[in-house]
Amino acid sequence: MKAWIFGLLPLFLCAVRCEAQSATPTAAPIVFSPQTLADLKRLQQTALNSDYAYRQVAHLANNIGPRLSGSVQAAKAVEYVANELKAIGCQVQLEKVMVPHWVRGEETATLVQFPGQAENTTQKILLCALGPSVATPPEGITAEVIAAKNFDELKALPREKVASKIVLFNYPFDKQMAAEGRGGEAYGEAVVYRGDGPSAAARQGAVACLVRSVGSADYRLPHTGYTKYADDAPKIPAAAITAEDAELIVDLARQGPVRMKLVLTPQQLPDVESANVIGDIKGTEHPEQIVIVSGHLDSWDLATGATDDGAGVAVSMEAANLIQKLHLKPKRTIRVIAWMNEENGLRGSKQYAKNHEKEWSNHFAVMETDGGAGHPLGLNVKGKPEIKKMLAPVLATLQESGAGGTNFVEHVGADIEPMEEANIPAFSPIQDSRFYFNYHHTAADTLDKIMPKELGENSAVVAVAAYALANLEQPLPR
Repeated sequence: MKAWIFGLLPLFLCAVRCEAQSATPTAAPIVFSPQTLADLKRLQQTALNSDYAYRQVAHLANNIGPRLSGSVQAAKAVEYVANELKAIGCQVQLEKVMVPHWVRGEETATLVQFPGQAENTTQKILLCALGPSVATPPEGITAEVIAAKNFDELKALPREKVASKIVLFNYPFDKQMAAEGRGGEAYGEAVVYRGDGPSAAARQGAVACLVRSVGSADYRLPHTGYTKYADDAPKIPAAAITAEDAELIVDLARQGPVRMKLVLTPQQLPDVESANVIGDIKGTEHPEQIVIVSGHLDSWDLATGATDDGAGVAVSMEAANLIQKLHLKPKRTIRVIAWMNEENGLRGSKQYAKNHEKEWSNHFAVMETDGGAGHPLGLNVKGKPEIKKMLAPVLATLQESGAGGTNFVEHVGADIEPMEEANIPAFSPIQDSRFYFNYHHTAADTLDKIMPKELGENSAVVAVAAYALANLEQPLPR
């Protein structure tokens, strides 16, 4: 060893000792108090054994029924949820919002000409209008149907091949993807044709547009939903047909011309005053800081909106109910919101953003449940990666019912998107999506699709996460 190295050795040893002394571990900052962690376990166990959420969704679905924006049922649901939140001790306000009032009318389709047709026969096609579809003339439209799998296939057709025709987008929902638990991804791939298909067809001169239903159960069920009419295209009648009927038309069209008579008579009535229902449990230490739990109160009109999204409203109400029932005192305000008009306009979400955006700095965290009522696996998170470590004790508690996972995502919920864009940490339950899109937006979205045990598991996730966020000893990173 070189002599000069020996000369430096005492200095080196001194530096190591000094660094070791300065690195003496200090107490890690407390994220949750022992009392909060104990309360989370109580919340979880009580949620798993409570039937409150199921009773709420049962009333919304069975007693009130379909709750499309602007309907008398939607108004009744606002009144009901407000009264229920008052009954459990929440400070309730109705946040007024003007919502669209689209009404479904007659909707029929018949194949009147097709290859191999027996004399004097037709074939009935099962469909439903997309909101807010415009109407056909009262006598309907009779025209040839041409099919395209996707936008590229349609664009490749000369305009004269499309003009005055009915366009069918036959893009199949990826059932294998849904079976693997990625139902949301499969939906995202297919739903663009429901949203953008009618305007794409209209740009090339089509007189109406049909979309293969965006769902995974082929029980000849049409799936309704929202279509977005673009400003640069005429508005043409738009409907979803069943997967089976889409395949039928495609098969016949390969053999020769197929003509359809289509009758749709929906009406777009004047906007109606409605409301978001807001119920607060005021925080004891930071009442100005808000943790939101939410679901949307409106539903489509084909069924009773049990899974979409009576369940989301019910588990949000249950979170407040359990906190009050156990006499817990959140440090931050827990705010339950039943959003209005998620399905066909997001007016409630937009109104809340308009009314509260100056308070975004005091919105501590936001949660939305709008994925049905399937078994929860954990929490979707839109936020900084450090959040996972902070919530580790919460996830450990939730893991007792198999819901201790995390999934970092780019988008959590439609109604809370304005807050996501403001970098407010956002959450939702990770839910088993394998079967949700069998019923989503169809006449089969009824109460029997909800398993009380799984709904209770979702209630546990929402209640535990909400109370944990409200009692976090540290701010969440943004």
